[in-house]
Amino acid sequence: MDLKSNEPFWLVKNGLLSSYPSLKQDEKCEILIIGAGITGSLIAHQMTEEGYKTILIDKREICNGSTSATTSMLQYEIDIPLYKLKDEIGNEAALASYQACSVSIDELEKISKKIKSKAGFKRKESLYFASKKKHVSWLKKEFEARKEAGFKVKWLDPDEIADQFGLKKTHGGILSKQGASVDAFNLAHELLQYNAAKGLKIFDKTEMKSVEYHPNYNEVKLASGFKIKARKIIYCIGYESKNLIKEDFVQLKSTFAMVSEMGQIKNKNFSKTLFWNTDDPYLYMRSTDDGRILMGGGDEDFQNPEKRDQFLSKKQKEIIKIYNSVLPDQPFDTDFVWAGTFGETKDGLPYIGEHPKFKNSYFVLGFGGNGITFSVTGMKMVSDFLRKKTHHLAEYFRFGR
Repeated sequence: MDLKSNEPFWLVKNGLLSSYPSLKQDEKCEILIIGAGITGSLIAHQMTEEGYKTILIDKREICNGSTSATTSMLQYEIDIPLYKLKDEIGNEAALASYQACSVSIDELEKISKKIKSKAGFKRKESLYFASKKKHVSWLKKEFEARKEAGFKVKWLDPDEIADQFGLKKTHGGILSKQGASVDAFNLAHELLQYNAAKGLKIFDKTEMKSVEYHPNYNEVKLASGFKIKARKIIYCIGYESKNLIKEDFVQLKSTFAMVSEMGQIKNKNFSKTLFWNTDDPYLYMRSTDDGRILMGGGDEDFQNPEKRDQFLSKKQKEIIKIYNSVLPDQPFDTDFVWAGTFGETKDGLPYIGEHPKFKNSYFVLGFGGNGITFSVTGMKMVSDFLRKKTHHLAEYFRFGR
């Protein structure tokens, strides 16, 4: 599956950070990770830290799938509001899911410091603002649900939002203390380099073709004809899991993103904050570490890469029109624009755990706007699974829920 169009900003900005060989012989390992994006790199980090003999493979160049197109807004907020999620899956499950995303931001900061990352992890606040007056009542309900759950939140009136951030035509919003941003493409490469030095084996342009299941191990046959014998397989293949798992468990979407020229941010508070609104699909915005504005939205149901890419020019105009109505005093001159593919689940939650049709295997599939934070949660979950321990989120993130 073609997961992106054009060349996303992160790929152009960072270039070829590192390259790895393809696999040219049979191999054995304890853990085989399939998918070398940000999720696979995080899981590989956990496995290497715990001493497992681990191999990671990807059919593309490393990190050249969705990780190169992500906007990397790190939020504890899930795409479904907390008060709604509580109604859908229960108080305990909803609160645990939101809290896990919050903890993941803290964990990612610790990981970044440990590996001495230069990927620009930055703490930021997050503003969720009402784009229409009719949204205010439910957004205030959401504010109360978060406040009751212990999250550090503050309600801002339209005038306060305008004074602090320069945003016009809002109807109030929730300012959350917890949030961050990072260059996920760079961070994933750093994680792989860090763990390669500790024994992690990495192979790109190495494609899985089939798997033979045995009682205590799996044997993966590659497109090249070579084989990898592994005690456990961990699939970190994101939206391409639709090609592997046949049931209808995720809806693929296309999203459209763009980055401005440098030096266009006038309001200093803008650089310290993540922004998203109550529209469906929602507009999202943040600054980059080199002073650009990154924004996107305009989500559409994914049909095929060609159809998605035909929307690029139209969506660019639509998103900029919304931006100009909200931030009329801050120009936006487009430098890069691209489209990417992501997935929505019925409850906004990931799928992390076993699937009955894939023996000796686990999936770590972070979907929606929280893919990175869900992947950090997946590190601990997989660790527990391998030690046959029960994780408190396993029931909420399981297949068939």
